[in-house]
Amino acid sequence: MALITTQFDAHSTADDVVRGLDLAGLRAIVTGASSGLGMETARSLARAGASVTVAVRNIEAGHQAARDIRETTGNRDVAVMHLDLADRATIARFVEDWRGPLHLLINNAGIMIGPLRRSAEGWEMQFATNHLGHFALALGLHGALVEGAAQRGGARIVALSSSAHL
Repeated sequence: MALITTQFDAHSTADDVVRGLDLAGLRAIVTGASSGLGMETARSLARAGASVTVAVRNIEAGHQAARDIRETTGNRDVAVMHLDLADRATIARFVEDWRGPLHLLINNAGIMIGPLRRSAEGWEMQFATNHLGHFALALGLHGALVEGAAQRGGARIVALSSSAHL
């Protein structure tokens, strides 16, 4: 079996990955996109023409990020939706409010190295957010991803991870 290879490495940027791509018509959700990697991923997707939904816990920070992305890319199709991955009720509302196909779900949000906290359901907060929340979101958006895949010949779920636990 051949190994999967890529031209990208740890020094590649989101802009490097989308360079030369026309993503017009592609609908993407990026969790945790109010700062850091999530915001830069959302910006690069918007720059390439995608319709991007910034899915964030802090709605004000999400609106600031979306404004910045619109201003720097010229893409006006950047939306903000509230999503707290440690709260299954907000995940359910997010899924219920989503309309139409989805082509790309980027599970970027995460928390790391905090004091022991628990979600409303009793799960350790890092596990609830980084794993259970993203799983519930992807499962809930399954129909939208199927619809997106039918439109474009495929849909993707991208799960980011970190070596910070080391």
